[in-house]
Amino acid sequence: MLFRMLLLALRGFALAATLTLIALPAVHAQERYPSRPIRVIVPFTAGTGMDLLARTIGQKLSERLKVAIVVDNRAGASGNIGTEAVAKSPADGYTLLMTASTIVQNAALSRSVPYDPVRGFTPITLTAIGNMALVVHPSVAANTVAEFVALAKAQPGRLNYASPGNGTPHHLAMELFKLNFGIDVTHVPYKGTAGAVTDLLGGQVQAMFLPVHVALPQAQAGKIRLLAAGGSHRSPVTPELLSLAESGVRDIDVDIWYALFAPAGLPRDLVGLLNSEVAAILAQPEVRDSLQRQGLNPVTGTPEELARLVEADLERWTRVVRAAHVGVD
Repeated sequence: MLFRMLLLALRGFALAATLTLIALPAVHAQERYPSRPIRVIVPFTAGTGMDLLARTIGQKLSERLKVAIVVDNRAGASGNIGTEAVAKSPADGYTLLMTASTIVQNAALSRSVPYDPVRGFTPITLTAIGNMALVVHPSVAANTVAEFVALAKAQPGRLNYASPGNGTPHHLAMELFKLNFGIDVTHVPYKGTAGAVTDLLGGQVQAMFLPVHVALPQAQAGKIRLLAAGGSHRSPVTPELLSLAESGVRDIDVDIWYALFAPAGLPRDLVGLLNSEVAAILAQPEVRDSLQRQGLNPVTGTPEELARLVEADLERWTRVVRAAHVGVD
C-alpha cells in the first residue's frame, strides 16, 4: 500500500512538472511589452514629413519604453510597398506604420492597391497636420481666392496649375478646389516638386497648391503670392492669412494629415499604450517647436477619431477622383 501511494505521488509530481513546462511558453508569450525593438515602417524616403515624425517620435518613444525604435524606410510604388509590408505583419505591436493621408488617396486612385486602408490596419493616433497653401505667380491679377475664382471663370482653360505629378496631394487638392467652384484651370503635371516650383516661380504656370512651409519663403521674397493657407483652420505659420474654409471652399480638408497605424487586430491594451505615449511625446514643448519649424502642426486624438477620418477621406477622395477623372502616372 505504501509503495502504491508513493508511486501515485511520483506520478502526480511528474504530471505537475510536465504541465508547468507546457505552460512556460504561454507565460513567456505574455511577457512585458515591449521586450524587443519596435520597427516603424515609413513608406517614403528619408526627409519627408512622415520620416521626420517617425524619427522624432521614435527617439522619444525609445527613451520612454526603454527599447530601440528602428525607422525603416520602405519607399516605392507611391508608398504602397511599405504600407503593404505593415498590413501583412503580425499584430503584436512590434511593427508600426507612420504614414500620411496618401494611404487613402492611393486607394481612391486605384482599386488594385495591395491593402485596405479601412480594414487592413489598426488606427493608433493622428500625429500632425501639414497645411497646404493656394499660391499664384505675382503676374496673376488676384489677391484673394474670390478674385482667383473670378479670373478663372472669366478665362476658362487659360490659367495653368502645376503639381508634382498625377494623383499627388497637390493635384487632388486643386481638383477638389476646381469642383467646388466649377472652374476650368489646366493641370500641368511634373515629375517632382522641384520642377513644378521652378516653373511657377518663372511664370510658366500660374498657380499651385504647396505646403505652407515651402511656399512661405518664396512669398516673403515676393516670388509668389499666397491666397489662402490651411483647410478648416488658419495655418499657425500664417495666422494673418485666411484659410480655405474662410475663403468659401466647402469640404476643404486638403491639408495633409500624418498618423500612426499598426496591422489589423492589435490588442486594445497596446493601442491604448501607444496612443497615450505618442500623445505625451507630442505635448512636449521642444517636440512641438521642432516639428512646427519643419511645417508640421502636432495633433493627437483617439483611435476612433482616426478611424472615422480614414473612412471619410476615402469616400471624399474617391468622389473627387471619379468626378475629375484623375489618373495616375
